[in-house]
Amino acid sequence: MRIVFWGTPDFAVPSLRALTGEGFQVVGVITQPDRPAGRGRKLRASPVKRVAEAEGLPVLTPERPRGDAFVAELAALAPDLSVVVAYGHILVPRVLELPTHGSVNVHASLLPELRGAAPVNWALIRGLTETGISVMQMTEGMDEGPVLLQRRLPIEPRDTATGVYLRLAELGAEALLEALALLEVGLLEPREQDHERATLAPKIDRQTARIDWSGPAREVANLIRGMDRVPGAWSTLAGEPVKLFQPRVVDEQGESGPAAPPGTVLGADPEVGLVVAAGEGALRLVEVQPPGKRRMKSADWLRGGGPSVGDRFD
Repeated sequence: MRIVFWGTPDFAVPSLRALTGEGFQVVGVITQPDRPAGRGRKLRASPVKRVAEAEGLPVLTPERPRGDAFVAELAALAPDLSVVVAYGHILVPRVLELPTHGSVNVHASLLPELRGAAPVNWALIRGLTETGISVMQMTEGMDEGPVLLQRRLPIEPRDTATGVYLRLAELGAEALLEALALLEVGLLEPREQDHERATLAPKIDRQTARIDWSGPAREVANLIRGMDRVPGAWSTLAGEPVKLFQPRVVDEQGESGPAAPPGTVLGADPEVGLVVAAGEGALRLVEVQPPGKRRMKSADWLRGGGPSVGDRFD
């Protein structure tokens, strides 16, 4: 089976490696163009492009995957199947339907839940205890196609988006190989999604990641867990943005919440850590990233002149 692989970020790399490792004929890789990155803003190839070039695979990097010229390039690869994993662009019908067996997508949720660009982040923000991988047939509608195979993954109370993302990337590769094996012997049965149960997971941005301290401590913790690493949940202290990580709800045993206004620093002891009031309850923040500095333990920040009790995050 001649496969064209579409993907861009780290999440897609295990699936590409799985295909090549199992001997599938990957006749081309399509990824987004090199983008400026780092402090020097030098052009950097996507993780998928770097792996593809190391494997000696042909790589296409269209700015937009459409138009006669691009479709002709794709057709020249004579694909039997397109495999799409976090590519980053919506594919038009003539591109989806060009391979003999159409196009399949590895999506990081249990569809129809969490359709969209950021399913891992929103699974944690919404406090879900389970997510997973869906391998689906691609249609014109975003993440609306029939599901071919699903695999589940529990979300633990202290999981972060970073950790869940990595586990789902590996689970996605395993599910993809299983789905392709079943496809080759005609044992996959597409299952239409229940569109009435659909929920959305829109793209996240810096504003989405800003902490609203007025909510219950558990909801604030879920936001921080869901924004872990990139973009990083943040709040301002004395007018400067501070990113906050690794939250722990203080009143898990049902203790009454603090009387201080939401966002108030209740504890700033390096031995105990940074404790901040929420609308109900409070949070201990294990790690922080002050402006212009690296991510660090909050205890180290407090030893080096961090906030004091009574200061307030906005």
